[in-house]
Amino acid sequence: MTLLGRKAARRRALRIFFATDVHGSDRCFRKFLAAAKVYEANVLLLGGDIAGKGLIPIQARNGTLHATVHGDAVSVPAGEAARLRADINRLGFYGVPLDEADAARLREEPEYVDRLFRDQIVEQVEQWCQLAIERLAPDVRCIITPGNDDPFEIDSVLESAPRIECPEGRLCDLGPVLLASLGDVTPTPWNTDREYPEEELARRIASMLDAVPHDRRAIVNFHCPPYGSGLDVAPELDETLKPVIRGGRPSFISVGSKAVRDAIKQYEPVVGLHGHIHESRAVQKIGRTVCLNPGSDYSADLLRGAVVDIAEDGSYLDFLFTAG
Repeated sequence: MTLLGRKAARRRALRIFFATDVHGSDRCFRKFLAAAKVYEANVLLLGGDIAGKGLIPIQARNGTLHATVHGDAVSVPAGEAARLRADINRLGFYGVPLDEADAARLREEPEYVDRLFRDQIVEQVEQWCQLAIERLAPDVRCIITPGNDDPFEIDSVLESAPRIECPEGRLCDLGPVLLASLGDVTPTPWNTDREYPEEELARRIASMLDAVPHDRRAIVNFHCPPYGSGLDVAPELDETLKPVIRGGRPSFISVGSKAVRDAIKQYEPVVGLHGHIHESRAVQKIGRTVCLNPGSDYSADLLRGAVVDIAEDGSYLDFLFTAG
């Protein structure tokens, strides 16, 4: 019997559409919701780093709006405020209208910047939760879990939303498989909210996967990819956060988690869904587990994702990388 014949003999019971690292892109989130219909998915899974990257002040002077975007001065008529904010959002930032006094506080008070930034993130997540209510069919499950760039303030918003599930750090029953989710990562140069040493990641992973019954299969949704898998390759940075050049070329290194890799080898989930490293769109088999990182290209208005099919017995059937 051919491989295709063996797959055909097992009926699909679950289709997951997985995406990650949309970083505040409203257009990518709308595409994420639309993916349920486009790909006939039972479950939408957004695996972390949904928050934007920062704030960009917008100031009004003499009927014109002014902002500095990536070092370039931008000016538009006051009537084009919505377009300016959308253009800023497309880059993963929040355009915030501020008067002169508040703009000065933004430059001089780090605590004010942090509070305003977190407020903008929460406000957007609340809007997205409402959008899910309006746009999702009743039979589609929408699961959103945080990543290291997401402040802890969003957890309660996601957990209280009527159409969103946020099973962070615990098992979630998807029918033929159990889902284990963890948005924590190993330490990064940016000192984000959900960074822990390898030993703590291993403990958190084990607390979930040890609870999987022997007669059930699992999928892991770990934001941090496994170390040395090809899903975790990123530019090497020096102490000033500039790319390291070796032999005239940028140096690339593995930045994933050894605890994640060890857990995949030990517990053998049927699929590993990962993100965190935008440029490492790849698939790799570790032992019996198919590990995927669909990558991220949110600043180009492109939602990258992966469609994953699971059989009635919880086994892996197939996957497809998507972009649109």
